[in-house]
Amino acid sequence: MTYLTEADLARLQAYACDIRCTVLSMLAEAGSGHTAGSLGMADIFSAFYFHILNHDPADPEKEGRDRLILSNGHIAPVRYAAMAHAGYFPLEEVLTLRRLGSRLQGHPERTHLPGLETTSGPLGDGLTQAAGMALAYRMDDTPGRIYAVMSDGEQQCGITWEAAMFAGARGLSNLTAVIDRNHIQISGTTEEVLDVDPLAEKYEAFNWNVLLVDGHTIDMFIDAIETAKSVEDKPTVIIATTIPGKGVPEIEGDYTWHGKAPTKEQAERWIAALEEARDAVGATL
Repeated sequence: MTYLTEADLARLQAYACDIRCTVLSMLAEAGSGHTAGSLGMADIFSAFYFHILNHDPADPEKEGRDRLILSNGHIAPVRYAAMAHAGYFPLEEVLTLRRLGSRLQGHPERTHLPGLETTSGPLGDGLTQAAGMALAYRMDDTPGRIYAVMSDGEQQCGITWEAAMFAGARGLSNLTAVIDRNHIQISGTTEEVLDVDPLAEKYEAFNWNVLLVDGHTIDMFIDAIETAKSVEDKPTVIIATTIPGKGVPEIEGDYTWHGKAPTKEQAERWIAALEEARDAVGATL
């Protein structure tokens, strides 16, 4: 089953590359921020902003829109990059990341930037907020869907499971959660710090539909989103396996890049390699 043409997929892959390049530029300019998770989620954010979401950059508050909640707010760079490429704000503004007075703070601030649905940072809060929005949409008979992006590390937070219990008990089928299963957090691997497995069985026990995907295979992720839409009696969680630092072989899988930014020299070198790989693929299409 696929919901994409070959041209659609190539377009989304190109956007994912552009998002990664933008993430590297903004982090290098800021001199701080979270690299590994932001690069690892570029494919999923390309899929969201350029194919999945019912949204309008010209009217961020439109009624009935889909809402994307970023619970793991530390990967804000990937969301800002996707939003800039989608037209929410000028692309050059990404270079103000983390500056005093910038709309692009280190963690998203809802009142600063149109198109953000929540202020995030404290891990575990996103699923609770998303569940409340999903219930409100159902009560108001609003057609939009609610999506919550979470880290695997925040599955260690008790509040996450309170929200999972609530959403499952209420059968919030208009809610889809996405877990970035990259196996790292700030001080090591999730297995070393506090193992969160078996994730699938835990969510199933809370009356969730569970789907497992490769988070870098865009058409597989989009197929999972469409499957989630067809489930009418329970929420869905998509556990997306990703590689932290994806696209930059030097840092892929290295947890020490969770909260470290590249130097400008590193960013320039890595961006050049990403663009060369993208152009090579484009030339074969």
